[in-house]
Amino acid sequence: MAQCVQSVQELVQDSFVPMVAVLCSEEAERVTRKNNLNFAELLRPFCRLTSEGHIRDPNNQVQVVKNLRICVNNVVTSPNAASAAQRRLLNEVVSSCQPQEGAATNVITAGDYDLNFSDHSVKASVPWYSAWRQTLSEVSTSKHYTATTPWFEAYRENFLQSMAASEHEFLNHYLACLLVVSSTETVPVEQFLKLSQEQHRIQHSGDYTNPKWFIPNTLKYYVLLHDMGEGGEQRAESVYEDMKQRYGHQGCYLLKVNSRSFSAEDDEQMPDPWSQYLHRSNLQNQEEEDAAVNSGPVENKASAAEVDSSPTPEKDGASTSLERHPLQLDTALCAEHPEPKKGAREPESLVGAAGSHGACLTLNDHDHIRQFIQEFTFRGLLPHIEKNIRQLNDQLVSRKGLSRSLFTATKKWFGGGKVPEKGVSEPKSTCGLLYPPEAPELQIRKMADLCFLVQHYELAYSCYHTAKKDFLSDQAMLYAAGALEMAAVSAFLQAGAPRPYPTHYMDTAIQTYRDVCKNMVLAERCALLSAEILKSQAKYSEAATLLIKMTSEDSDLRSALLLEQAAHCFINMRNPMVRKFAFHMILAGHRFSKAGQRRHALRCYCQAMQVYKERGWSLAEDHINFTIGRQSFTLSQPEKAVTAFRQILTNDSRQTATQQGAFLREYLYVYKSVVGGNEDSLPQLPLPCIHSSATRVYFGHERRLAQGEKQAATHVSLDQEYDQDLAAMWGQLEEQLVAAANRGIVPASFQPTQCCLNSQTDNLRYPLAVAEEPIIVEVMFRNPLKVPLALSNLSLLWKFTAEGVTPSEEVTGEAITNEESLTEGMTQTDNVVTTQIILEFLLCPEETKMARLQLLPHRTGQLSIVGVVYNLAAAPCGETAPSCEGQQAMDFMVVRGRQDLKIQGPRLNQTKEDKMLVRHGVDRRLDPVITPPMPLMEVFFLQFPTALLCGEIRKAYVEFCNVSAVALCGLRVASTHPDFFTFGSRGLTPLTPVSPTSAESCSAYKTSTRQPGSVASEMLVSAGDFSQPSGVMEIPIDGSTLLPGESTQLPLWLRGPDHEGVHEINFLFYYQSTEKGMKISHRVLRHTVFICASRSLSVQASACRSSVPPHHRLDDKSTGGSLVFVDVENVNTSEAGVREFHIIQVSSSSQHWSLHKCINPANDRDCKLGSRERAKLCFRATRCQRPAASDAAEKYTFADVNLGNEQIISSSTPCGDFFFRGCLSPESQRVGGTASRTSSSSRILEDKAADISNIVKKCNELDLNIIVIWKAYVVEDNKQLILEGQLHVALQTIGKEVTSLTPKEEAQEMVLLKFKPEAPAPVAPPSAELSQLIKTNLHYPETHSHPFVQESLCVVPVTLTLSNCSSAPVDVLIDLRHKSPSPESVEVHSSFTWVGRTQYKLQLEPQEVLCVTLRACFLQAGVYNLNTLRVFAKLTQQGAVCEADSQQAASPALIIINNA
Repeated sequence: MAQCVQSVQELVQDSFVPMVAVLCSEEAERVTRKNNLNFAELLRPFCRLTSEGHIRDPNNQVQVVKNLRICVNNVVTSPNAASAAQRRLLNEVVSSCQPQEGAATNVITAGDYDLNFSDHSVKASVPWYSAWRQTLSEVSTSKHYTATTPWFEAYRENFLQSMAASEHEFLNHYLACLLVVSSTETVPVEQFLKLSQEQHRIQHSGDYTNPKWFIPNTLKYYVLLHDMGEGGEQRAESVYEDMKQRYGHQGCYLLKVNSRSFSAEDDEQMPDPWSQYLHRSNLQNQEEEDAAVNSGPVENKASAAEVDSSPTPEKDGASTSLERHPLQLDTALCAEHPEPKKGAREPESLVGAAGSHGACLTLNDHDHIRQFIQEFTFRGLLPHIEKNIRQLNDQLVSRKGLSRSLFTATKKWFGGGKVPEKGVSEPKSTCGLLYPPEAPELQIRKMADLCFLVQHYELAYSCYHTAKKDFLSDQAMLYAAGALEMAAVSAFLQAGAPRPYPTHYMDTAIQTYRDVCKNMVLAERCALLSAEILKSQAKYSEAATLLIKMTSEDSDLRSALLLEQAAHCFINMRNPMVRKFAFHMILAGHRFSKAGQRRHALRCYCQAMQVYKERGWSLAEDHINFTIGRQSFTLSQPEKAVTAFRQILTNDSRQTATQQGAFLREYLYVYKSVVGGNEDSLPQLPLPCIHSSATRVYFGHERRLAQGEKQAATHVSLDQEYDQDLAAMWGQLEEQLVAAANRGIVPASFQPTQCCLNSQTDNLRYPLAVAEEPIIVEVMFRNPLKVPLALSNLSLLWKFTAEGVTPSEEVTGEAITNEESLTEGMTQTDNVVTTQIILEFLLCPEETKMARLQLLPHRTGQLSIVGVVYNLAAAPCGETAPSCEGQQAMDFMVVRGRQDLKIQGPRLNQTKEDKMLVRHGVDRRLDPVITPPMPLMEVFFLQFPTALLCGEIRKAYVEFCNVSAVALCGLRVASTHPDFFTFGSRGLTPLTPVSPTSAESCSAYKTSTRQPGSVASEMLVSAGDFSQPSGVMEIPIDGSTLLPGESTQLPLWLRGPDHEGVHEINFLFYYQSTEKGMKISHRVLRHTVFICASRSLSVQASACRSSVPPHHRLDDKSTGGSLVFVDVENVNTSEAGVREFHIIQVSSSSQHWSLHKCINPANDRDCKLGSRERAKLCFRATRCQRPAASDAAEKYTFADVNLGNEQIISSSTPCGDFFFRGCLSPESQRVGGTASRTSSSSRILEDKAADISNIVKKCNELDLNIIVIWKAYVVEDNKQLILEGQLHVALQTIGKEVTSLTPKEEAQEMVLLKFKPEAPAPVAPPSAELSQLIKTNLHYPETHSHPFVQESLCVVPVTLTLSNCSSAPVDVLIDLRHKSPSPESVEVHSSFTWVGRTQYKLQLEPQEVLCVTLRACFLQAGVYNLNTLRVFAKLTQQGAVCEADSQQAASPALIIINNA
């Protein structure tokens, strides 16, 4: 429950005070009216005693009366005002008491919630106000701090004071009457007599039911009022002396007032203690006069019907939805209530006259009045009460001697008890009787009330308790309820608390008042008192339950106030129940709204919003925000209404589509009324939601679609997803191009080109845009509602600062913007920036949709894209055409506004401060710098394939177009697959038509006619004639410059990748302007293609040395010939429709070797391979004969061995290009051997081994590249196509087989971890390598006939040919004494021996061939193996010796000896 200004004891004491009536003569009224007051109002601020009074109880004990207050009222004989009028007056009291602006903030911490209940509560608790959390203050743990609710206190005070006097109690009955006569009367005593007779007539004649008097012998106190401004003080004194003689010293008083004359200083300010009391007195006066409530301009500008809280079904024009449950959202609009300040009172028309109060009174007069009240109370009122208490006590004590039963029986027999008929004013359901005034039960109650009024609570409790028993026994329920109520209050107020507060007394009293007696007024008084008492005892749960029970449909104002107090009780518990607080505040706000208290309703909803906000209670939030919006709108606070409705629309609501549509229409209506005709600046709109971070900016034209066979370069578009790895790859390609254009140096200011900016790109620098080229901004809109939104006239809002401003613009210094033209609906001039406008943009329910908005800058300078501007309307649900009125309504509901694009940069995380705090960098993607015009190139591809066979050669065409007004130059291209394409080599490009022809008959190769089987044709080519595979290639256009509007077309040869699968191939074209010093140094154009490569042929090749002796060869070539074996297999899976492959040519390219001719049998030269067929080709390779020219060593020899009638010139484009880009790529070039790891102790042996290895490697080096050229016959669409291609294999070493298909990598086996390094193994002599130094051949006749009968010995000459294959001198040792120990060697006949020298020591020079003649002696005919000799070789400078050509020595050399 809310905190009260006064304590509970003071509240209860002030609720029941002695009542004093006032009767004034007309002259006395005239005297007091000089101060704009009547006599009762004159006394009211001084009715609280500042000193203690004393009274003696019936036991003659002195009782102290502290802080006593009396109530002085004029005698009003008219009946009580109607309950409806009383409700109107109480409604006005609550309406006039509002939170004061500018008061201190009070924040209450309840559990996890921080609730703001300051006088700023209306402002502090609305959803758009978040600064209230900064006003947290420490809350003491020993005391609950709660919010003050002065409107409730004012209501309670006025309610208690405006209660009519009742028959069942005497607390509101008058105890005394002040008779006031002016000293200016002719005969004041006669006036006193008249007033006394008038009072007696009113009390005892029976003609008047009001006012009610406490006891028959009412105290009459005579007051002589003297006006000091009129003089006659001596006469007044004499009259007063006469009065003391007549009425006694304690029964009269001379009151002197109006001491202040009008001649006093006007600027002197006197205190006005009456203003705070006049409002309440006027409420009572209105009841008495039964005046119209709206007779004058009241503060809240509400009519009587508007503030009437009677439960009429359709009051104040509201719909019947006001009677529904408070959480329903279709609450009707409410009447307007401006917010008065706290303490605002009734206008002077209700008070009576204009002017200040007490203008003729001085401070001494104030003291005179205060002294008069004290004298009256202490000398008149208290003794009168004390006397009556004694009299009543004596009567009751005298009757206590009789037994209760006898006393009751006597009353029944002799009629001394109750009146049998029902009370006139009591409803039938009360079941209570009316006691006559002299009934002893009423005497007990009367004595109890007197004791209570003079703070003798112990005796009062005893009397109340006794009366309660009597009333209950008589079934007088109304009287019993009153006795129970006051007994409970007396028990609470007793000093020292001898007994606990009897809560059940109060509960019984409330239930009796409400259910039995049907008197809600008395039940409400009882509940208010009990709730305060329970609250003081920290029994908040019981207090809340009691208050909630008192809510009903008969009074919305009372229910609202009690629900609000119950809500405060919930947060004051030991464990605060914050959600219950919020729920009951919502109920209170609903009842306030029904009662016409719009400001209090708004305050309640705002306070409840603090609990529901951002806690997941979305439906409750929507209801609260909707109500806040409507209440704020009716209270002329449209800005707050717009903000509240904005909360409903921007949150992810779970409302139905119909409800959301109503929300949207309400918002548009309120927004339209807020903006009105004042559209100087575009306000912010809440819908649709814009994901600013997802905004993308594209610089340049959108790529135009290709026409016909032309395929445009893909470049960059907004339809592509951003990929970080791809961006890095493009950046590396661009860096290679820039380095190539700047002589291998990348400038320090180089930044990769970013055509499309998004949240993942680097946006720290100002992007560069080009004049006359569009800037496309993609904005992501999201419709959070379940109803469609219609946006129209959607465009970008920008601000432009020109680079070269004119003097007039320089003076103003303002940037150019299009906001004013967009606001006023004018057409934007296009001399600075042309703004695209999207006329219609429809967002379906809960749809996320992109809008691409375009700007076309025409001048150089700084452009800033600020936001978007559009018209917002609720899209019609149906497709039917609206009527004229409906169309006007829709037009009216269209609002124009803006949303700013505020992009937050990435969070900084570099320094310690960045990591400790949340800091964000800048994001300048919306702030481009407009630069002068630049060249713009477009690239188109013609006949570009999408699928190729591995190694297939295809000819395509590329077209370069300059579509700008600036010439371009420096055209280059870089690619991730430089071996995929070539533009040809200068001077070697075959003459082909510039315009492409059909693919059926056009060959990509340069060909000539030549018969098969002939010796290979050779040609020397320098590698410098071909573009090297550096990744960057200059595009050979004529003049190296492309003028504006000019286009050129170049042939482009493509070669299918060597590996099957889908390959992504990226091209980056580079060009720059012919003008120098531009901000943009260059421009790039991207193109990505996907090539599907399928398998074609697999080529395996190997080489070995030829065993034919030089003098037996048929040609004149030099020594050192080798045999090359080429195995070709068709591995195509026929998916591409390939029927068969033809091997049409095998070419070689090398600096040292060349193919000589094909030595296959003649019938095997036609190589046609079907599916999975294999062909084996054998070629002889010879060393090249180089001319003596100095540059001949660096040239490559191309040798072509054609297997058909057509020779392809392999040294020209494109065959030579792809050879150099494929076989001689950096990955395939192997230079030098593998270094071995040895320790320092074996360094000498290592050096020797390295020399031997180098010599042996050179001995076995071949370095021969084989190019297999093929044709494939493909059937496609009933037409036969001829595909051609080439495959490469590189033979590096003799005896090592290579293949064109890379074998699959096998998983590396796990190796044991070694923690201790092993000792290096000793370097062994490379016997296997030394065995290759010398090549041996035995030449002898296969058969020999000898007449063994004539001559027993047969000697056959055998020639041993020794060839030094190395480039170093070799020492050779020939041993003829060897007998083969190997059991595998075939020993055909043992009767064979070498004759002559058995050992030869020779030295062979590099590449020398030496023949040694040997003689073999046979004793008989047979078959003999001549290969029994051993040849040892060593380098002349080395000591290691090894047997030469061990593999050859193991094979037998058989000779047949015949007997002739």
